[in-house]
Amino acid sequence: MQWRSIVVGLVVLRLSVSCVLWLAFGLGPSVSWGFHFPISFNLHKLDLLFREERGSEPKSNSWSQRIQGQKYEESTTSCSKIGEESSKRSYLSLFDGNKDEYVQKYSSFPDTLKLKMKGMAKEMFYFGYENYMKYAFPEDELNPIDCEGRGPDVLNPSNININDVLGNYSLTLIDTLDTLLVLGNVTEFHRAVKLVIETVSFDKDSTVQVFEANIRILGSLISAHILLTDPKHPFGQVGFKDYDNELLHLAHDLAVRLLPAFENTSTGIPYPRVNLKTGVPEDGINETCTAGAGSLLVEFGILSRLIGDSTFEWVARRAVRALWSLRSNETGLLGNVVNIQTGQWVGKQSGLGAGMDSFYEYLLKSYILFGEKEDYRMFKAAYESIQNHLRRGRESCNEGEGDPPLYVNVNMFSGEIMNTWIDSLQAFFPGLQVLNGDIDDAICLHAFYYAIWKRFGALPERYNWQLQAPDVLFYPLRPELVESTYLLYQATKNPFYLHVGMDILQSLERNAKVSERGLKHSHSGTPV
Repeated sequence: MQWRSIVVGLVVLRLSVSCVLWLAFGLGPSVSWGFHFPISFNLHKLDLLFREERGSEPKSNSWSQRIQGQKYEESTTSCSKIGEESSKRSYLSLFDGNKDEYVQKYSSFPDTLKLKMKGMAKEMFYFGYENYMKYAFPEDELNPIDCEGRGPDVLNPSNININDVLGNYSLTLIDTLDTLLVLGNVTEFHRAVKLVIETVSFDKDSTVQVFEANIRILGSLISAHILLTDPKHPFGQVGFKDYDNELLHLAHDLAVRLLPAFENTSTGIPYPRVNLKTGVPEDGINETCTAGAGSLLVEFGILSRLIGDSTFEWVARRAVRALWSLRSNETGLLGNVVNIQTGQWVGKQSGLGAGMDSFYEYLLKSYILFGEKEDYRMFKAAYESIQNHLRRGRESCNEGEGDPPLYVNVNMFSGEIMNTWIDSLQAFFPGLQVLNGDIDDAICLHAFYYAIWKRFGALPERYNWQLQAPDVLFYPLRPELVESTYLLYQATKNPFYLHVGMDILQSLERNAKVSERGLKHSHSGTPV
């Protein structure tokens, strides 16, 4: 296994901020996924999926039209009519045609604009990073409203939204190590690494979610260690002479503290939470989600290979195999919540969003990293079941009558629709389709999520595709759509996706940044 492959895989998994940077502004090494598609989009046809609001009512009950809350002009050609005209034309050919406003807007992305967006992305990162270091470090994160740091909510252990993630281990500093290097700031990267080595300890009375500690802390430590020691130097000569594998030792220590989650379970599926000092809490629950238990293999697998101890990869693989063995015999689908002792499905919903998303993601990315054929066999079978039972819309994404594809939430045993919402986590799936070589479907599904983004300036946490309205009215800065956009750009090299990246970046700056008027001031009187 080449270290460069591991580095690329980890960075794609971990860096939401860096994905934006790579996507729109050309930072970091050139990444090739083996796909080369010289596409010449004529993006006036994307008017079928996303247009600026024109203040009129929908003309059809089709969800692909209703999400915009507007009707089409009489001169606009529908997807179904295009399919009737040429049933064998590729979806990609829909973007060839007359030069119009969409071609003019999306067919190029000037270098001057790249530089501008690159500068904007850097400013956004340093705005958050420097204020964290000034007002919050060594706590886990910065509360931007109060301009002060915060860690676990010790007064309210049931506040799992906070306590599952924060563990009194300087989360934000660890999580940004590799981003500093992607930005080219070797000096600050070295300073941050030394701060982690000098100040971070996992000997804490903190109960954390195994999944969150794995993807945020363990993955970040391993990424930074590999970047420091990779003999191929993908980011240049960034090692320093006094480094003695301390980040790897920290990662090993954390992983050892997570291991009790895998003990004393009848199925081998881990408990969802552990106390870093004492192990599984006495009042720990026996239910976990499929994503949480089945998305540990990348980090645990790389750690095992780095330190020469197969224990960590073995327990992670055992959990994946256990979940896989519980899939429905009728549909091949898995549910979203399982009892780790009985193997009974507590949650029978099967979908691509919360509770299931990264299970599929890790099957394919583990295969890419490790080359284990078992991982791809499972992914291929899961993908086929998803296409057979979750996918709605016309048979071909790119042609024919009916709506473009939509992946719904169904009962894992019957395949019947359980509800009429999708969630923002599902936006990872177009990127996974790219990695699997299913580019046409990835383009079509990505356009659907981007249409929703265009309407609201973010992806609602849940969007009801029947009511054409959000069910849950917040967006917690999820990176899934960014990663899918990045991977589609790498696959197609089409400047349209740079425009999407710019749109997302500007939306985050406009909608997610705390304004000075809304801030409380710090003790020094300076707003964050």
